Amino acid sequence: MTPTQSTPASTAVTRWFRRIPLSLIVVVALLLLLTVTGTVLSDRFATSRNFLNVFQQAASLGVVSLGQTLVVLTGGIDLSVGAMISLTSNLTSGLIDGNPDRVLPVVIGVVALGAAIGCMNGLLTHYLRIHPLIVTLGMASILQGVTLLYSLAPLGKVPQEFQVLAYGRFLGVSIGGLAMIGLFVLAAIFLHFTRTGNAIYAVGGDPRGAHLMGISVARTLAIAYGLSGALAAITGIYLVSRMGTGDPWRGEGFELASITPVVVGGTILAGGRGGVLGTLLGVYLISLLNNLLNFLDVSTFYQWIIQGLIIITAVAINVERGRRA
Repeated sequence: MTPTQSTPASTAVTRWFRRIPLSLIVVVALLLLLTVTGTVLSDRFATSRNFLNVFQQAASLGVVSLGQTLVVLTGGIDLSVGAMISLTSNLTSGLIDGNPDRVLPVVIGVVALGAAIGCMNGLLTHYLRIHPLIVTLGMASILQGVTLLYSLAPLGKVPQEFQVLAYGRFLGVSIGGLAMIGLFVLAAIFLHFTRTGNAIYAVGGDPRGAHLMGISVARTLAIAYGLSGALAAITGIYLVSRMGTGDPWRGEGFELASITPVVVGGTILAGGRGGVLGTLLGVYLISLLNNLLNFLDVSTFYQWIIQGLIIITAVAINVERGRRA
């Protein structure tokens, strides 16, 4: 066999690597670089205990970013997730108020409320022909106002057993983190093996073309935004489990934070391209970066600046990729 020839096995491996999106390769490379850098700069960073703690802390960002990914794939954006988290966290703790018998009905009701409000975002976007940024920004204002009318301060409490969601361990691994991974797996199956999942990509790629193919754009948007609302509500519930009580400002900042892993993971804001694996890797990249900056005693304000620069850079790269495509 000459040097220019290759075996069928090597050819198959080469083809497999070519199918991996460049954005995923970049994120994995950045994760490795960050791990090496953190190991050099802090002796507390590269420990199993720290990595497990990051895994636990990343659950809230991961779940809300998963919902944001579904919306961005349709070509939209959901700026109401922060206010949704604030509303649902306060409602959860306020309605349960330490009573174990109320946990299940309240949790189901709060998630259903989040899904209903999310569906409303999608339908308003479609039928009013208003940009989703405006619709969800207006919805965020409404939800935050309702939250503050309900309570201006942390309200209620949850039973100690409820905090197992955040602090419980299975084989030494956070239950909340495992639940987040489970949601990502379900979302991946949903996107790639169901008609609705394929419709989300189609609507994001070309809404008019999707309509001509017989896809209900209104239904697809309602489902995508509804799932985003439900996942934001689950994030609010998880944060109540962590903190033991709700807070009317608990979701502040999650609008920006939930977009960062999505664009870093390679999902294009114009819609139609990307996926949940990139978002999951982006979540861990951002979480590990924040963890390292905390170890180095970097001010939170500088962390915000770094996060903003990451978003601008990632979006610029994705826009350029979209133009070339």
